Amino acid sequence: MTRLTQWKVSPRRKPLLLEGPRQVGKTWLLEEFGRQEYGRTAYLDFEETPTLRAIFDGDFDAARIMSQLQIATGTSISPGDTLIILDEIQECPQALTALKYFNERANEYHIACAGSLLGVALHEQASFPVGKVNFIPVNPLSFTEFLCAIGQGTLAQSLMEQNWTLLAPFHERLVTCLRDYLFVGGMPEAVSVFSQRRDFTQVREVQQEILQAYDRDFSKHAPPEQVPRIRQVWQSIPGQLAKEQRRFAYGQLAPGARSRTHRTAIDWLVQAGVILEVKRVSAPRMPLSGYADADAFKLYMADVGLLGALAGLSASTVIEPDRLFTEFRGSLTEQYAAMQLFTAFGSVPYYWTNGGGTAEVDFVVQRNRDIVPIEVKATRNLRSKSLRVYQDKYTPDMVVRSSLAPYAQHGVLVDLPLYALQTLPV
Repeated sequence: MTRLTQWKVSPRRKPLLLEGPRQVGKTWLLEEFGRQEYGRTAYLDFEETPTLRAIFDGDFDAARIMSQLQIATGTSISPGDTLIILDEIQECPQALTALKYFNERANEYHIACAGSLLGVALHEQASFPVGKVNFIPVNPLSFTEFLCAIGQGTLAQSLMEQNWTLLAPFHERLVTCLRDYLFVGGMPEAVSVFSQRRDFTQVREVQQEILQAYDRDFSKHAPPEQVPRIRQVWQSIPGQLAKEQRRFAYGQLAPGARSRTHRTAIDWLVQAGVILEVKRVSAPRMPLSGYADADAFKLYMADVGLLGALAGLSASTVIEPDRLFTEFRGSLTEQYAAMQLFTAFGSVPYYWTNGGGTAEVDFVVQRNRDIVPIEVKATRNLRSKSLRVYQDKYTPDMVVRSSLAPYAQHGVLVDLPLYALQTLPV
């Protein structure tokens, strides 16, 4: 909401695209923003009402389009005082193209768009006008946002302030909240159900409904020849992460599966925003993207709760202390870490292995001018052989070990609790 308010008053304001997977709250956010910040809101949904797409057929005359939008929405549209919301805009490619002309010829109108598969749509729109729109990503709730949602906002604020002395007596409470988060995840409806009812069975029902909606998207929007491969990749993720070596293996998908047969399916899921591709880097140097290995990567889902649901993880696991952290050889914890780092840094992290494959650091991130290695532990075990190998080889200014242990610092080594991973110290 803060970024939307900044967008409204920015001298560089252009038509806005909200990106993110289905059901992360993009539509609700825009409608609430319109309610709080504008006199009126004109809302169109191109998926719910396909006939509205005809408004953008033909020319891109702004006056004509605005007149027709007023008729379609029953709302008087005035520049600066009306928020125009174009929802599921990927269903109307001509509307995406029209954003260029609104930016160039009628930027006094405030236009905000959302779409569940915008990444796919933009990839397919080769002529999409780069530089003519603003983007804001919307992700599932992070752990600190989850704390706010369940009435622990003071704890969340102390976490963001990195007030370790104040937080010390509440360490176990935060671990308990984190255990809940590993099951619930950050999809807004699942969090809402948990916040109101504390019923893990109902949370799982919500997550299954979201998974079903994603599967329908595969059938509806993906190229028909890719749908079976997309489902194979999607369904394989829990099993891929349960391996001791979590590197993605095409051989687990189907007999004869290779990069040439399934790479397009992976790209589609990445562009749809429902999975994260974490690539290996051969050396921790800037920019990390310049040292990425396109053939060595891990796949995580966009939400830790959906991973548990896809894997069929029982609600009873929440009852047993620390079991959720160690399920799938600790991959649920790794999934959580990938999510938090993606949210904190605004980009997907990488991972590192040495040349012989005898040492592996779970994540490396680029933070200002530093490359920070992060090892994720599913328990309170603080042994860090791979981190020591990395440290001896590259002598970084900071190394992070994230586990269920409390915060501590030993020279360049920071023991950062898992629940504080999003607040990686500066």
